Amino acid sequence: MRALIRVKRVYDAYEEEDGIRILVDRLWPRGLRKEEARIDYWMKDIAPSSELRKWFSHDKNKWEEFKRRYFEELRNKGEKISFIKELSKTSNVTLLYSSKERIYNNAMALKEYLDSIK
Repeated sequence: MRALIRVKRVYDAYEEEDGIRILVDRLWPRGLRKEEARIDYWMKDIAPSSELRKWFSHDKNKWEEFKRRYFEELRNKGEKISFIKELSKTSNVTLLYSSKERIYNNAMALKEYLDSIK
């Protein structure tokens, strides 16, 4: 089996195929108790900066510019990127986010970034 990096909303049901579950939001999801979340790691430092998150505000018209700015931030987080890439060599990794927006969110952008590097 080849390990995968997946993206999933943190409020969606846990599945065995999720593998290692990493919350990639800076803020804890509203209304979710820690014991319900089944999160292995909370990597708030890999989330977009507060300024970028607020600027983007899940506006799909800003998506390409958001990704460009976020990827620039991610270039300074090599240790965290390497950590996720290493985990994904031996297990599925699911990047979790809390936004209601299922396409234009930081976890989807992060997955795209991870998939683009060796």
